[in-house]
Amino acid sequence: MDLNTLKNRFEELFKQSDMKAFFSPGRINLIGEHTDYNGGNVFPCAITLGTYGLATKRDDTLIKLYSENFSELGVITIDLNNLEYDPADKWTNYPKGMIKFLKEAGYVIDHGLNILYYGTIPNGAGLSSSASIELLTGFIVQDLFELELDRLDLIKTGQRVENEFIGVNSGIMDQFAIGKGKKDTAILLDCNTLEYEMIPVVLKDHSIVIMNTKKRRELADSKYNERRSECDQALAEFQKELNISSLGAMDEKTFDEHKAILSNETILKRARHAVTENQRTLKAATALKAGKLAEFGKLMNESHISLRDDYEVTGLELDALVQAAWDQSGVLGARMTGAGFGGCAIAIVENNAIDDFIGQVGKQYQEKVGYPGEFYIAQISDGPKVLEGENL
Repeated sequence: MDLNTLKNRFEELFKQSDMKAFFSPGRINLIGEHTDYNGGNVFPCAITLGTYGLATKRDDTLIKLYSENFSELGVITIDLNNLEYDPADKWTNYPKGMIKFLKEAGYVIDHGLNILYYGTIPNGAGLSSSASIELLTGFIVQDLFELELDRLDLIKTGQRVENEFIGVNSGIMDQFAIGKGKKDTAILLDCNTLEYEMIPVVLKDHSIVIMNTKKRRELADSKYNERRSECDQALAEFQKELNISSLGAMDEKTFDEHKAILSNETILKRARHAVTENQRTLKAATALKAGKLAEFGKLMNESHISLRDDYEVTGLELDALVQAAWDQSGVLGARMTGAGFGGCAIAIVENNAIDDFIGQVGKQYQEKVGYPGEFYIAQISDGPKVLEGENL
């Protein structure tokens, strides 16, 4: 779908033609899963699958929102003077939360808006469509109302929407990866301090293949919040002996020396993943900087095994995809990415093996789970931006 088609749709819906066009990417996490809320490091990048937005200001206080992805819901209308969470407003609670928190922070948003959204991120794929919508909305509001808004404030506002408005205890990774996205670059982010390093992704004759299980995962899943509370319990138990503020502050040696204090095997496994995954992420970033792709791939594999065995967030579909990827030649590494329980996995694959890889993994996956997956070649994208006459 090109921009002109979306512009025509916007004119049909809102009877205005002076709209501006915007884009906000999705994200994948190369390694460092379920470490963000444990005060550890993550290593994400923004991708060219994302969310497009067309927008104009209105003369009244109404906010009219329409998504081409949920066209059956039509235009959903909310009011600047009533920005409370309402399940009946479905997906529009994400933009509503952004506008509410920006207003509450003192930014002057004194007119309504018409916004058309169109996402190329598959629904429920775990590629951060919600954070993409949040950052897109914030960026649109910043641009149209000429707000002096620091990018980090926009990122933190997106996380607040997830935590305080939607009710999901997610960390800051998704919003940070999208907000700070840069073409062909990944972000090594310390989620405790928000210090970060931009690291070029030089894969030589390899590419990142995204593998979608086609099994939807809802982030507000009880399992996600359950893992988070298990890690909080582990931290509280470690704090009886150690002066630490997060599991990310520990290395493997410290963990091994003090793990006997943990009250049960489940808590131990969850904490072990948080600690070892953080260390793997730091090693992986070092390996990528040094051009050691094979080592990077090996760490990806170890990450998936830890997520499968210690954190128990993979499930049949993700394990089937990753195992099928491991079985192919020309694959440096593969792992699930995102929260788990469905969604996507990624693999680093030799360019000349990609067609065979997709054919073979697709076949094995369908035999195992009974329906086909989907495959995309990931291109690493810039963060939110204004579009000028580009095709989608």
